[in-house]
Amino acid sequence: MSTQLTLLGTAAGPAPKRTRSAPAQVIVVNGASYVVDCGNGVARQLALAGVPLSSLRGVFITHHHSDHNADYGNLFLLAWAANLERRVPAYGPPPLTRMTEQFLAMNRFDIDTRIADEGLPPLGDLIAPSEITEARVVHEDENVRVTATLVHHPPIATALAYRFDTADRSIVISGDTAPSENLIRLASGADVLVHEVMYLPAVDAMVAEFNGKTLRQHLLASHTDVDRVGRIAQEAGVRTLVLSHFVPTDVDIPDETWRKHASHGFDGDVVVGHDLLTL
Repeated sequence: MSTQLTLLGTAAGPAPKRTRSAPAQVIVVNGASYVVDCGNGVARQLALAGVPLSSLRGVFITHHHSDHNADYGNLFLLAWAANLERRVPAYGPPPLTRMTEQFLAMNRFDIDTRIADEGLPPLGDLIAPSEITEARVVHEDENVRVTATLVHHPPIATALAYRFDTADRSIVISGDTAPSENLIRLASGADVLVHEVMYLPAVDAMVAEFNGKTLRQHLLASHTDVDRVGRIAQEAGVRTLVLSHFVPTDVDIPDETWRKHASHGFDGDVVVGHDLLTL
């Protein structure tokens, strides 16, 4: 068995960015793909990464900010058009089930047309949404065991991190979170922790341009300073810390700056994430 992690998008925030794509990652095990978060363009990023959309075996949404779920429905619609033939479970906070129903309703004309004209199966039969509100094992199959926990991302009440355990690796995706004891417990002993990061000097420079006091308060309350993330990884005992969801994005912060600050208090390897990086 060989487990691969590809960072499909490493930006932060819903507006399209010049240098990075919207948040998403894919874990591929034995040719089966498991997507975590569905930012804008996730299907295109999967194509660029060489991951067939028809290989989709699970979708996991960390929370319902639009940079993480904007293409949730579109991923299924486009995978369906690319010959997805099996039912795929989707997991995330409420109201995931209602969101799925509304997406299918919004695209009913296209779906019905393609069923009649191209012989595709009903798309609704291929999506199996499940809503997650507490820490638990959410998915298990022949390739992977996936465990979720609640993390701290105010004002959103239910934000999740996920741990993927396969025969050869353990990978944790933090989602968006301030420092979280739940995340540390979930990531205990993991091979890889993908964690969001924020660089406060660049945040202050950004918000000063438009008097963004409210935005600054939100960022500080709901994200993790890069100077703290290394200690989080050290406490969890992970081997490799991968930085992603860079706050802010589209600023000229050298990789070495991110790496230097994230290494504080951490004995393992620090990887500065970029779109389509595979580990």
